[in-house]
Amino acid sequence: MPKNSKVTQREQSNEHVTESVADLLALEEPVDYKQSVLNVAGEAGGKQKAAEEELDAEDRPAWNSKLQYILAQIGFSVGLGNIWRFPYLCQKNGGGAYLVPYLVLLIIIGIPLFFLELAVGQRIRRGSIGVWHYVCPRLGGIGFSSCIVCLFVGLYYNVIIGWSVFYFFKSFQYPLPWSECPVSRNGTVAGKPLVAFAAISVVEAECEKSSATTYFWYREALDISNSISESGGLNWKMTLCLLVAWSIVGMAVVKGIQSSGKLDKMLDPQVWREAATQVFFALGLGFGGVIAFSSYNKQDNNCHFDAALVSFINFFTSVLATLVVFAVLGFKANIMNEKCVVENAEKILGYLNNDVLSRALIPPHVNFSHLTTKDYAEMYKVIKTVKEDHFSALGLDPCLLEDELDKSVQGTGLAFIAFTEAMTHFPASPFWSVMFFLMLINLGLGSMIGTMAGITTPIIDTFKVPKEMFTVGCCVFAFFVGLLFVQRSGNYFVTMFDDYSATLPLTVIVILENVAVAWIYGTKKFMQELTEMLGFQPYRFYFYMWKFVSPLCMAVLTTASIIQLGVTPPGYSAWIREEAAERYLYFPNWAMAILITLIVVAVLPIPVVFVLRHFHLLSDGSNTLSVSYKKGRMMKDISNLEENDETRFILSKVPSEAPSPMPTHRSYLGPGSTSPLETSGNPNGRYGSGYLLAGTPESEL
Repeated sequence: MPKNSKVTQREQSNEHVTESVADLLALEEPVDYKQSVLNVAGEAGGKQKAAEEELDAEDRPAWNSKLQYILAQIGFSVGLGNIWRFPYLCQKNGGGAYLVPYLVLLIIIGIPLFFLELAVGQRIRRGSIGVWHYVCPRLGGIGFSSCIVCLFVGLYYNVIIGWSVFYFFKSFQYPLPWSECPVSRNGTVAGKPLVAFAAISVVEAECEKSSATTYFWYREALDISNSISESGGLNWKMTLCLLVAWSIVGMAVVKGIQSSGKLDKMLDPQVWREAATQVFFALGLGFGGVIAFSSYNKQDNNCHFDAALVSFINFFTSVLATLVVFAVLGFKANIMNEKCVVENAEKILGYLNNDVLSRALIPPHVNFSHLTTKDYAEMYKVIKTVKEDHFSALGLDPCLLEDELDKSVQGTGLAFIAFTEAMTHFPASPFWSVMFFLMLINLGLGSMIGTMAGITTPIIDTFKVPKEMFTVGCCVFAFFVGLLFVQRSGNYFVTMFDDYSATLPLTVIVILENVAVAWIYGTKKFMQELTEMLGFQPYRFYFYMWKFVSPLCMAVLTTASIIQLGVTPPGYSAWIREEAAERYLYFPNWAMAILITLIVVAVLPIPVVFVLRHFHLLSDGSNTLSVSYKKGRMMKDISNLEENDETRFILSKVPSEAPSPMPTHRSYLGPGSTSPLETSGNPNGRYGSGYLLAGTPESEL
């Protein structure tokens, strides 16, 4: 080779030389594990390991400590759904009976797939796009779909944080602004003018028909319209709160990673489908956030332990939150039941004084000044029996505690109606309100940071864009798109995104992730690499779950979800102002078109990338190689060496024989395999005098 050739010049210099234009734009770029990892033959095992760790430290940021990483994963997985969705599903589906399908699905789907995402992220050390591009180039669209789903979820999830911010600032008042119905002083009553300088206090009819907390939520906070078709313009209060929420998220992400009938219930397919969806959302499966966080770990980190620990903490938090929610709702139910008894007792006294009811109907032991729920129930039963024909005209309520407990509300209703009402009866209610909504904000931010990592990490890894600029651009873009959710009909769009647009694509993504690793890349090869990475062989349980049980269960659940959508048309609960009550409405045709478009857009990258790469219309990157040199050692970079003679000189092979990015490991023949480590004549390390070639994922397609 001529002395003036580029390779010769570089070998004679210890200066860091970069061949990628992207490297000129950023000083620190992530490692591209899809490209070849070059190792100097004959290095001792200890020196080789030290060199690899040094390369990892130089090429990619890392967590400051194990604790920081675990807390980040917990913050991502433990979110608002643990506080309101899990308790609602427990109450809706038979209480403890719901825990059975949830636990079963957590064990056979949740933990195995959570471990899978942790492992691939940690092993390949890339975001979701780079990971699935390496595992199976033809299914590389999985990573892009994960980013889109993260975007959909982030758009509406931060709106909920904005709502929490609004309530947080409103909590610094005594009494709490939602403790009583607002009173207006009007100049007319029922269309008749009042006496001059006189005024009559009139309670808002919408509030009187519902409740103070319900009125505050729908009218003061959301100022909600009657349907999704009535936009009503922007709600400026929530617009400002959304701006605050995105500002906080943006600053956090820019800072970086261092910041009896029950058994029937159990057999109901709907219960299992809802439990599976909750497992996916609870652990953050398919979003890419788990992969993004684990990609900053060292490769010898015990991600098997991490998967079990985070899953346990997530489940424990959900159960603990459910117990707290039931305790608070039980307290609220008792208060509301006592209030119901007092109000209806006053009605009965009025009927007695006006001779509408006979005093003979009242049991002699009943004392209206100390009326118990038991006495009222007895009196109610007697009146209903005697006045059967005219009982409905009396307008008396049964005031049953069971009815109050059965008034379950989901999601935002649980937090912003049921909980807020319960807190008005607490001593020092503003303090508890401030603490509650501060907790919601922190839980939401933890999940939002993970969601944003699922967008920013793979994009930055793949396209080498400047992190700060891209993150700020994402937040600004998301804020303006998020204005859709802070108009008066915005809450209905939140329902559309939360219940439909993210759920089905997320299930498809998780299934394909499992298939890509277990059936295309190969479960045996993956277990082999995990054994090398962890230093021990994972339980055989994971082999069978990844290979057979998990994909079969998810396929059944996905089919059930599609059938459910066909049987029950998508809809939402609309708040009708005139009735001061909720009414279930179906989405209009234009909203259905938006919903279908969102689902298609989320999954579209998967078939598009598959077709493009199947017909070789899109390169999978296997013909590219880039190197740089530092201190006499060859390092990986991102560029193309176009001169074949230089490639052969560097590799001592033709370009097509470039080694696999994953090191060769002990052959894994299946569960229970203990075959010896395969080496190439070098007892001191994994690498012999030449390169050990591992099979590439493409060969298994």
